[in-house]
Amino acid sequence: MIKKTIALAISSVILLGACNSQNATQPMTNTHATTQKAAQNPLMSPSTLQYQAPDFTVIKDEHIAPAFELGFEQQLQEVDDIIAQNTVTFENTIVALEKSGAQLSRASAYFSNVSGTDSNPTRRALAQKFSPLMAQHFDNIYLNDKLFARVQKIHDKRTTLNLDAESVRLIEVYYKRFVRAGAKLNESQKTQIRALNKEHSQLTTQFSQNLLQETQNIAVVIEDKAQLKGLTDAQIDVMASAAEKAGHKGKYLISITNTTRQPILAQLENRDLRERVWLASANRAQTGKTNNTEIVSRLAQIRATRAQILGFDSWADYGLSDQMAQNPQAVFDMFSGMTEQLMKNAAQETQAIQDKIAQNGESFKVQPWDWAFYAEQVRQDKFALNESSVRPYFELNRVLEDGVFFTMKELYGIEFKLRPDLPVYHPEVKAYEVFDHDGKSLAIFYADYFARQGKSGGAWMNSFVDQSHLLEQKPVVVNVMNIAKAPEGQPTLLSYGEVTTIFHELGHGIHGMLSDVNYPSLSGTSVSRDFVEFPSTFEEDWAIHPKVIANYAKHYKTNEPIPPALLDKLVRSRSFNQGFDTLEYVAAALVDMEWHSLKPEEKVTDLEAFEQKVLKKHGLYVPHIQPRYKSAYFSHSMGGGYSAGYYAYMWSEILAADAFAYVQSQGGLNRKIGDHYRKNILEVGNSRPLMESYKAFRGQAPTTDALLRTKWDRHKFIA
Repeated sequence: MIKKTIALAISSVILLGACNSQNATQPMTNTHATTQKAAQNPLMSPSTLQYQAPDFTVIKDEHIAPAFELGFEQQLQEVDDIIAQNTVTFENTIVALEKSGAQLSRASAYFSNVSGTDSNPTRRALAQKFSPLMAQHFDNIYLNDKLFARVQKIHDKRTTLNLDAESVRLIEVYYKRFVRAGAKLNESQKTQIRALNKEHSQLTTQFSQNLLQETQNIAVVIEDKAQLKGLTDAQIDVMASAAEKAGHKGKYLISITNTTRQPILAQLENRDLRERVWLASANRAQTGKTNNTEIVSRLAQIRATRAQILGFDSWADYGLSDQMAQNPQAVFDMFSGMTEQLMKNAAQETQAIQDKIAQNGESFKVQPWDWAFYAEQVRQDKFALNESSVRPYFELNRVLEDGVFFTMKELYGIEFKLRPDLPVYHPEVKAYEVFDHDGKSLAIFYADYFARQGKSGGAWMNSFVDQSHLLEQKPVVVNVMNIAKAPEGQPTLLSYGEVTTIFHELGHGIHGMLSDVNYPSLSGTSVSRDFVEFPSTFEEDWAIHPKVIANYAKHYKTNEPIPPALLDKLVRSRSFNQGFDTLEYVAAALVDMEWHSLKPEEKVTDLEAFEQKVLKKHGLYVPHIQPRYKSAYFSHSMGGGYSAGYYAYMWSEILAADAFAYVQSQGGLNRKIGDHYRKNILEVGNSRPLMESYKAFRGQAPTTDALLRTKWDRHKFIA
């Protein structure tokens, strides 16, 4: 998953939120006071650390609000200065806009990252305060008639200005950004948009904060250790430690991850406890103070109404109009073409599980909380592969350094070197400097992999600083995951799924770190949602490439490589459970798309009934295989930037499968093809049309041939 700091803030406004400009903060006039404040507040001036990496040792929560306020004031003044110019040129309008907002970018980048990775009551309160203010601020820019008139004038004559292709692309991106924000609407419509956007920004913030609180609320506490039969001693030790930290000394705490399915269900032998864990996951955020039910319903209405005002049939039509898919029907067609095979695979897997239940002397019908447990037994029967036998070969540090970093060096010639001198925002975070093949420094990279209280669930990439030649900036990037940390003194051993997620997220990371463009609005991962998951998904397959896995899959005690027979079982086992894995993903993607295909008057009050109706409509309703995310905790769809966009993982999978197959035809893991991919995909960001970039790399448009050949024998769709 990709999160962009200032870009996300902008998209939240353009696509989602804003409020009344009559309450806009006025520009500062006391420059002396500003200078004094900057001297006391490290967020009010560029960091003196390398590449403006934040100095976490001096930034305090009390610095955040003043830094935002100054950022609002300064950028509004910069916009006024642009409008005041007598002439209208590319430099004094478009480039000036690109250069504006440095203070706000710095404040929002810092805050976006730390509030998601290390939340506390103060930061949650600040998020509630500044989410609508950020929306208001950008609305005052993108709905500014005088500013838009200048942008439109440049856009109309863009082909006659003797500009390079990237500059023309920037003009087009800005023009579309203004139009999609509502710059062409009349004043009455803009007033409507502002009111809707204000409410929307508040609700999305509340949605996300409810989920963060729910992570603590729904953790399952167990008193009797005997109920944990099936887990390893190391896992039980982690749960005991977590319980003690949460105030339950002598008990055991099972944390609930951010998806409907919980990984621990594959091991727990106690069926009652399995049901308890699954229900805690599936029913979250639907009651009490953290109830997201009404929020989800209202968000769908707001988005539908906003799309209608902007001239679109639905929010899905609006959202996809600037994506590679172009329209919702293309997405529905993609999924409908999979339905028959999906249901066939799911039925075969269901029968295998029912047979296993019967073999164990039980007669119950498989339920959602049973699937993972019995699927693991079927896996063992079919492939003689036990998850616990694989984990010792996937020690976290070795996976990262000898697996992911090794692959990046082999493909792109880059190296990651620890920078213990750089401050980090949490003791568990590691800082690295990234160097090119010629020794040139490229970027700073933070690795934040362990789960902890106050951290949002899931896995993602974000930026503290985006690459830009115009601003003379090099990227500062972070990867975040939620891996359960082993007790002190013990190694953290990973599942293969966690291994591929590390590869996936660093795929996003290098998309940002290897960017080589002029303008920050076009750099790195500033691409469409159904393209941004392509570079990350592409990197996953390297996790099991023979040369790569031989370099990192070594037993943490003996240093012996993973035995060929065990590796063969792992490779073959990847084909198992794909009906379930793909169905739960497609189900969630369809729920997302149908929420955002609603008309404004179609108010939904029963989320569960709506989800079932959607799946029955598309012929994919299987009671014991639930959507990967249910609506009340579907962060991608309701709280994040993937509304009507969760399909992007599958869409990007087509690109990734096609690209990976092509790379293998060109010799596989080597610098020549890696540099070709780097030059045409990773370095160019959004500086040219995305299909143009893909064709420059591949020599042709992507086909589904590679995906169809491999679809049912590998697990994808990392969320």
